[in-house]
Amino acid sequence: MSFTPGVLPEEYESLRRAVADFTDNEVAPVSAELDRKHEFPYELVAKMGKMGLFGLPFPEEYGGMGGDYFALCLAIEEIARENQSLAITLEAAVSLGAMPIYLFGTEEQKKEWLPKLTDGSGLASFGLTEPEAGSDAGGTRTKATLENGEWTINGSKSFITNSGTDITRLVTATAVTGTRVGKDGKEKPEISTIMIPAGTPGFTAEPLYDKVGWNSSDTHPLTFDNVKVPEENLLGERGRGYANFLRILDEGRIAVAALSVGAAQGCVDASVKYAQERTSFGKPIASYQAISFKIARMEARVSAARAAYYEAASKMLAGEPFKKEASIAKLIAGEAAMDNARDATQVHGGYGFMNEYLVARHYRDSKILEIGEGTTEVQLMLIARALGL
Repeated sequence: MSFTPGVLPEEYESLRRAVADFTDNEVAPVSAELDRKHEFPYELVAKMGKMGLFGLPFPEEYGGMGGDYFALCLAIEEIARENQSLAITLEAAVSLGAMPIYLFGTEEQKKEWLPKLTDGSGLASFGLTEPEAGSDAGGTRTKATLENGEWTINGSKSFITNSGTDITRLVTATAVTGTRVGKDGKEKPEISTIMIPAGTPGFTAEPLYDKVGWNSSDTHPLTFDNVKVPEENLLGERGRGYANFLRILDEGRIAVAALSVGAAQGCVDASVKYAQERTSFGKPIASYQAISFKIARMEARVSAARAAYYEAASKMLAGEPFKKEASIAKLIAGEAAMDNARDATQVHGGYGFMNEYLVARHYRDSKILEIGEGTTEVQLMLIARALGL
């Protein structure tokens, strides 16, 4: 199925409207306060769980809604218009937290964990990035050794979303589990993924980061100090952890592009409203071409970015190669969010510099969209590589 902005099939449009209403009526009124207090939105997460948002792309047999990944992206986009922290909580919980279990887990692992995650009562996180292994995810230093039916894990992770909340259930972490000989004949680290339940002795979510933005999103560094879990907590085939998580990142870039589009759209909506209401020299500032053209350019960025992530999602769901399209969507949408946040702040003038205004939050929040789940530079590298360069 090919998706076209503005003419969605009714089942998708119905979902989009429902999440839009939730965002306008439930999320918008409390977002500024949550941001100011750096407070995790437990009540909103619970309501989203009851709406089935955390189970959107999963089969009903695992507690899901029987939808697909595009439905998830639509929900993320609508929430991000008002609250990027809440949108990334949903994105990370589903795309990065639960999806690896669904794609690579055994039937026993799926039945044990997915029902606890798809209803929103529990969150899972994705432990990939390390202090010296960000864009170079293959530089993993965390180690796991297998002995007497147990993995012993030592190492650390950085910038891990949903990893230290009261409802965090587990983190799936990449770790070096041995070595292998590559095609070039050189020895390379064997990277696997292991599920580590919250509360396991030696697993510590260190104090929250003091971030520039996404203030009501939960983000911690993690420490593993002789953490022991059963051998069966291996997720997927041993030695395939790095390859599997690259697939997760490809899909996740589409979801982050959707989040970026929502943020960029929120800036347009706020700017249109403000420009129509704010007067200067006896006229609404919308009547001045300098303002109206700025907002028109913002709208053009949103339209291009939305079309890009729709195309990537269409290819993914059709089973076609989509790596390049996901990178293009992530690149275009991340830049659109940051550019629109800057322009929206300019439109609002001094008020745009006040944290209680939505555009100020988007200005702080949007920079990470050019960094997280693959920097702008990584996306350019992947696009160039796809072109044979």
